[in-house]
Amino acid sequence: MSGHSKWATTKHKKAVIDAKRGKLFAKLIKNIEVAARTGGADPDGNPTLFDAIQKAKKSSVPNKNIDSAVKRGAGLEAGGADYETIMYEGYGPNGVAVLIECLTDNRNRAASDVRVAMTRNGGSMADPGSVSYLFHRKGVVIVPKGELTEDDVLGAVLDAGAEEVNDLGDTFEVISEATDLVAVRTALQEAGIDYDSADANFVPTMQ
Repeated sequence: MSGHSKWATTKHKKAVIDAKRGKLFAKLIKNIEVAARTGGADPDGNPTLFDAIQKAKKSSVPNKNIDSAVKRGAGLEAGGADYETIMYEGYGPNGVAVLIECLTDNRNRAASDVRVAMTRNGGSMADPGSVSYLFHRKGVVIVPKGELTEDDVLGAVLDAGAEEVNDLGDTFEVISEATDLVAVRTALQEAGIDYDSADANFVPTMQ
């Protein structure tokens, strides 16, 4: 009886892990499709697609799935969903300004889900333009610290357009204009410095 119970427990744990893995894969594949649709199928000329592919590979998404996602997104293969990016503005607890960027294939559902999530967590929606002026879109690259010093990272990216390097404890954060993101990422690669992520994110204008 105990053997059966152990097998049932193991089977349940595996099902939970598989479900989480499937959800992660779906998210990564969706990001690849959208990146290919908005910036083209060539990762060398599309930094968003390049990084979406790298993240998928790090999470062990099969190459054939990645290739198919790129083709669907670029319109070279049928089956891609019509995703769009929508921005919502709001206030969190204590009046903290919040920008919410959603990737969805259903605008009405996304609006409803965001509104419910904000309300449940003590926040509220705001009119367009109410808080967006408090943020700038910047290139943000996260570099694992390891044996690196701040000077090592700064020296590699300064001429590529980096504006600042912040020490976050276990990692360094490299900030640049969003248009310089590819140059900063390339400079790190040429210097032999690995990075965890490279994205165009909204950064608050005031800390």
